[in-house]
Amino acid sequence: MTKHKPGQGLVIAIDGPAGVGKSTVGGLVAKSLGYKFINTGEMYRALTWKGLERGLDLNDHAAVLALAKSLSWEFKPVEDGGTTLKTFIDGSGVTMQIREERVSVNSSLVAGNPGVRRFLSKLQRELGVNKAREAGGIVMEGRDITTNVFPDADVKIYLDASPEERADRRYRQLKAADQEADRDKILAAILKRDLNDLKREINPLKQAPDALLIDSTSLTLRQVADKILRRIRRDARRGGDVQ
Repeated sequence: MTKHKPGQGLVIAIDGPAGVGKSTVGGLVAKSLGYKFINTGEMYRALTWKGLERGLDLNDHAAVLALAKSLSWEFKPVEDGGTTLKTFIDGSGVTMQIREERVSVNSSLVAGNPGVRRFLSKLQRELGVNKAREAGGIVMEGRDITTNVFPDADVKIYLDASPEERADRRYRQLKAADQEADRDKILAAILKRDLNDLKREINPLKQAPDALLIDSTSLTLRQVADKILRRIRRDARRGGDVQ
């Protein structure tokens, strides 16, 4: 772990499988600290959407990478003083578009593209460094933030929960929004996504050796955020490296 640079905010990296609450927890931690927050998965989904709009074959790694490099990428809040940075490509926000089912179904193809992963990892690191310097600090979540994008992050968290609990949470979320939901199908999709993330050839999902493991199965996401904040403040009081 590298020593934190004076005058620069912390880089807090959160990894974990799909549906574990990383975005909610990351947003809560960032808001409590006055930091910015970004969900890096949105970058892959944004590129997936753009590729589909262009009619690209997402299995064509070279074409998808060329598209990624041709786009203008920006990350900014959608409201003044907002904590969460949203993805903008070529000047347009894509928050709604990246939630389309066709994007969800195809995003793993883009996330598994080695060239795209290297390109977006570099973009994520530059974003994190800049925001830590300019905005006081950054909370960044994804699948390989602690192991690849920011292996030298000040704080590393691996957030987990049982597949069954994650399926239940997603089921309740959809029902609360008056959307149709099949718990068995949700669970099957989570298990499939876990396998894809764990078996991915480049930068697969795994727990960094020095990351704090938090199992949120029996915790609320507010309790998880509070646990992370206590860890950060405890280490700050000790005055040493934050881990």
